[in-house]
Amino acid sequence: MSPKLLPLVNTRHGSRSYKTCEYRCANQCDAPTPNTSENEEFATLARRAIARRSVLKATAGTMVLGGLAASPAAAGGKGHGHGHGHRGPKKVGTTEFTSVAPNRKDDVVNAPEFTHDVVIRWGDPVTARAPRFNAYKQTPEAQAQQFGYNNDYVGLIPLDGRRALLSVNHEYTDPELMFPAGMDELTKKKVEMAAHGLAVVAIEKGRKKGSWHTVDPRRSRYNRRVTASTPHQVDGPAAGHPMLRTKADPRGRTILGTFANCSGGTTPWGTTLHGEENFHGYFDASGSLDSTQSAAYARYGINGKGKGWKDVDERFDLTKAPNEPNRFGWVVELDPLDPSAPPVKHTMLGRLKHEGCNVTIAEDGRVVAYTGDDEKGEYIYKFVSRDRYRRDRSPHSRRHNKALLSAGTLYVGKFTGDGTADGLHDGTGTWIPLTSDRKSYVPGMSVAEVLIHTRVAADKVGPTKMDRPEDIEPNPVNGKVYCALTNNSDRGKKFTTDEANPLGTSMVRESLGAPLTAKSGNRNGYVLEITEKGRKTATSFTWDLMLICGDPAAQETYFAGFPKEQVSPISCPDNVAFDAEGNLWISTDGNVLGSNDGLFRVPTEGPERGRVQQFLTVPFGAETCGPLVSPDQLSVFTAVQHPGETDDATFEKPTSTWPHTDAFPRPSVIVSYAK
Repeated sequence: MSPKLLPLVNTRHGSRSYKTCEYRCANQCDAPTPNTSENEEFATLARRAIARRSVLKATAGTMVLGGLAASPAAAGGKGHGHGHGHRGPKKVGTTEFTSVAPNRKDDVVNAPEFTHDVVIRWGDPVTARAPRFNAYKQTPEAQAQQFGYNNDYVGLIPLDGRRALLSVNHEYTDPELMFPAGMDELTKKKVEMAAHGLAVVAIEKGRKKGSWHTVDPRRSRYNRRVTASTPHQVDGPAAGHPMLRTKADPRGRTILGTFANCSGGTTPWGTTLHGEENFHGYFDASGSLDSTQSAAYARYGINGKGKGWKDVDERFDLTKAPNEPNRFGWVVELDPLDPSAPPVKHTMLGRLKHEGCNVTIAEDGRVVAYTGDDEKGEYIYKFVSRDRYRRDRSPHSRRHNKALLSAGTLYVGKFTGDGTADGLHDGTGTWIPLTSDRKSYVPGMSVAEVLIHTRVAADKVGPTKMDRPEDIEPNPVNGKVYCALTNNSDRGKKFTTDEANPLGTSMVRESLGAPLTAKSGNRNGYVLEITEKGRKTATSFTWDLMLICGDPAAQETYFAGFPKEQVSPISCPDNVAFDAEGNLWISTDGNVLGSNDGLFRVPTEGPERGRVQQFLTVPFGAETCGPLVSPDQLSVFTAVQHPGETDDATFEKPTSTWPHTDAFPRPSVIVSYAK
């Protein structure tokens, strides 16, 4: 089915529809801003540097064609600097490719040197007991054995030379696209609960180098589904605390389910981490709310308006189970290699709207983890473990390593501009301690209180408000840390700016080919680069804005000093990943430049630092998730989420049918590889 190639009159944030906002985050943009603290905002720190940079010659000589920069990258020409005359398989980190032009097609569009396969779709079998998918006769029992809806994070755990495990998040559901008209409402809710959570799927290499396909579930002992009803273990200092106890779990140590899982990370010991993000939108109230928790509820955006799951399970009724929301908003650790091991919710990493969590090993052997709180005006966090990583492969050492996220120190970031006239957008920063597993550094709050009400605790120590800190990940090659700051449409309104700050006004495009127009707020986002001082466990760092995203023709954009006429337009960075060369890969969500969302490759070092190239675009109405570059650099995995999720779409009348195997869209994981 062809997409509607018309201005998106019903979208609220570029390519994101009102429907996406409702089902994914309960329209948090329409709700009161949870962070009402007086802590300083990142925009006020960066404004001088960005203003200084605007007088540089970055915009000089840029030619504009139809509102897009005409260049080797943006206009479809080949780039330079990555080709090495390969005789062997083409590696995605070093191979030249022709940048994909902005488009509104209902398909995945790869760089022409590459192709892709669909690895797994919503409804495909995960376990050996899974029945064949029938969208017209869905049951919760079947969905609990099938691939869930709206895949997001993708992790890869190698098994041997040919096989690996995909570990995938299923973030949220859209009943209007999932179910035909007339289906029983209670059954729909039960199916949705089973469509949330996580999936572990065995895959193996295909005949073509870089290709992968699923293994028959009957040949894999690892395949597994985790849903909104699967028991999870609670660990860390807050485990068993009264605020985590409920009538169904009086010990506060076993939580049923995980949902709203956005991005994640893979650990050196072979487990995957999954961030519970927009959990606030899952709880209804049949009556009054617990007045003792009203302030905490408000700080997390919990208002008693959920998805109706209380009709299935009363734990989703705030009036009957007021502590249940405290049991969500954690980082979940899953062991794909041990299907019998329950997933673990790590209270030591704090409770917030985790986009994901990524770890690295410090020089002294301790584990360092980074996570972002994905909401306007929220903070960036860092965790340093108490104990050290063991590198040997013994079962005893693996058990030890799986406990490393249970004890240590949790920090929150404060960013300060350097105020020098160096023409750069940079500064210094400090990691402010919130709590260790034994001692709270926040006056008036215990260790458990800091971890359960982390937003409240962070407000008290003066960190810096950020513009939706999403995925944050250390680069394994250069050691720096990169964070996607997606956007903030309220910058300049609810969030203070001044006239010197170009991110108070951003250039956007209502439809493909339309002229750029100015809109208030930081609409296109940016990518933050953090350099730890001396050691990864250090509490001080330097920072710079590596990318100010947007159209190259817009004055406010910046691409680490790389010539703007040679980059692809990029809007709303969401997830980040790295290849073995240290290149940054960025997926986008909510493009406000008229195009579908996409995946981009950006060198972080050398003469091509900042050269943004679009590797692919996802179908109409979809979001680009994942991404993941295989260690051998022959494969790029991408999770295509919510294809065709437009405000006028229904199951019977979809605006996308991707991946074009049915009369309705199916969120799927794809793999791209060289032709």
